[in-house]
Amino acid sequence: MRIIFLFLTTLVFVSCTQTPATSDDTDTRPNILVLMADDLGYADLGCYGGDIETPNIDQLAAEGLRFSRYHTSPLCAPTRAMFLSGNDNHIAGMGIQSTRPRGTGYEGRLTDRIATIPELLKTAGYHTYMTGKWHLGEDSTSYPYARGFDRSFVNLLGAGNHYDDQGLFARHPKSPYVEDNRPATWPDGAYSTDFFTDKLISYIEENRGDDAPFFAFAAYTSPHWPLQVDTSHWHKYIGRYDDGYESLKARRLESLKQAGMIPQSAVLPPNHERVKPWGSLSAEQRRHEARKMELYAGMVDNLDHNVGRIVAYLKETGQYENTLIVFLSDNGAAAEDFYHDPSRTFIREHFNEDYETMGGPRSFISYGPQWAEAGSAPFKYFKGLTTQGGLVAPMVLKGPTAGKQGVILHTFVTVLDLAPTFYQLAGVEYPEIYNGRAVHPLRGKSLLPVLQGETETLHGADDVFAFEHDNAAMLRRGDWKIVNLDKPLDEANFALYNVSQDLAEIRNVRDSEPEIFDELLAAWRQFADEAYVQVPSPGW
Repeated sequence: MRIIFLFLTTLVFVSCTQTPATSDDTDTRPNILVLMADDLGYADLGCYGGDIETPNIDQLAAEGLRFSRYHTSPLCAPTRAMFLSGNDNHIAGMGIQSTRPRGTGYEGRLTDRIATIPELLKTAGYHTYMTGKWHLGEDSTSYPYARGFDRSFVNLLGAGNHYDDQGLFARHPKSPYVEDNRPATWPDGAYSTDFFTDKLISYIEENRGDDAPFFAFAAYTSPHWPLQVDTSHWHKYIGRYDDGYESLKARRLESLKQAGMIPQSAVLPPNHERVKPWGSLSAEQRRHEARKMELYAGMVDNLDHNVGRIVAYLKETGQYENTLIVFLSDNGAAAEDFYHDPSRTFIREHFNEDYETMGGPRSFISYGPQWAEAGSAPFKYFKGLTTQGGLVAPMVLKGPTAGKQGVILHTFVTVLDLAPTFYQLAGVEYPEIYNGRAVHPLRGKSLLPVLQGETETLHGADDVFAFEHDNAAMLRRGDWKIVNLDKPLDEANFALYNVSQDLAEIRNVRDSEPEIFDELLAAWRQFADEAYVQVPSPGW
């Protein structure tokens, strides 16, 4: 049995080099643009069968590919660590979603055990830019600028107000923004997604014309709570969700089937126990709930608008055709509702949930587990949990290497596969030694053979993908998956599913497939040892 970290060992060298594109030294390597949504659900996009208007993302899908089984981690910071490193979140330093250090694997920042995409692409001649959410360390040695980005404007934390720098938590009464290597001020009245787009375009424009390709990462904070957006983006959705979250979940199951994203045999999993039946709500509660989803849809609508702005800029400047564009979400739909968490007194002191002001700068609204169930349809549960609803997210890829247009790829791929894809496109060989230190080998595979039609399956039957956070754990090999949601983690509570036959993770076949279960449990133990997993978790 092989673990994923062995995949690229035949490509590992001691230095990072650039492969010349042509004999006349004209650099024709593609630009790479990554647009990461924050907590976007699998079923939201129009091109996936969702009801929210996303024409710009849909157009990227029409010109490129949709992935129906793209797997992330189920949480923000671990996914970002895995994406930028091509490695496990513990090895990258984010074993838990906190920037407070708690030992090996839980350093709360990107560690020296890995090299990042911007570090290696910068060495290979790429300009590197980032805007949005960092969430990978708060001290100056952990800023994006220190990990390979030429230019960056980011919120160091995992969330922020979308209109100003009002903090969400007592530890940071004001959201800490930095530009490059110094503190920055949020411009009065600027809206997060609009401003991050403006900044990213300005960074790309600074070096346009010098013949060097760019790697640009827009780590948007939309549609992450608090749900805030201008009325021009959400008023069009008024009344659309008045029949409730259970009806939307059922509708989306059928629309996903019609779009070809899931098989016709797919069924809905039961709702999480935290979800109250729509019929049990009062008329006023239903009105409030419907407005939550209207606001969420408006944030996705605005996000799509800004994707269109970047695409328009690239087309106007002649850069679009030679740019690989990846649009994706960092995890499944979000179920958190911090406003009603008794421990979150700071939020209630500075925000409200009044119906009349919902969506404004002083409004703190989350759409909670009830709407997250609809966002994750047809998968089980949502963000934070290692069921498929937390792990499977949308990803759209358009670029010069795709070779196909408007196609849905059903092959299993992961966030770990993006870094090796970018390195292959850029002619970069991942090093064994970087800046004088040994780095762990990559754990993913390049997508190019799949994109170019050389193979339909990226990961073989023996390849393993595993994840752990706060003792919620999973491991997948082929079509088989073991999953644990208990804290602290107890191996006796792992369930076994065949996720190709049981998309909704309803039938635990651990007792009827004991040999497969034992094999996956042995693989889990090996992964946990290699990845510095602590049981019980050090807490966050």
